[in-house]
Amino acid sequence: MRMNKKGRKHEPLYKSFGYAFSGIGNTIKDERNIKIHLACALLVVIFGVWLRISVTEWFVCLLLFALVISLELVNTAVEAVTDLVTEEKRPLAKKAKDAAAGAVLVSAIIAMIIGGFIFLPKLIGIF
Repeated sequence: MRMNKKGRKHEPLYKSFGYAFSGIGNTIKDERNIKIHLACALLVVIFGVWLRISVTEWFVCLLLFALVISLELVNTAVEAVTDLVTEEKRPLAKKAKDAAAGAVLVSAIIAMIIGGFIFLPKLIGIF
């Protein structure tokens, strides 16, 4: 193992990926909201295939998936660290949790609006 600047050993890169996948898996297993986001992403994929959205539209959808899911993972981390630090109801803990949840909400709302611009014209064209 190599040493970093602080004299600590670097773990192999594959272990870092393992920790990341574990974090994603645990969040999916334990958190309701990420399941909702993933279900929405699956519906977007199904509708995207059915409506034959363009490559550019797929890129936009993939970026939005990454944004919303990543923020949900960060929100889960903020909540977990906040709960680790204090079990009491404290104003700063509430502020941190609410801000993290707000970031997810903003990204999800914007994703829905952009999704509307992509999908509604195609759906209107069918009906």
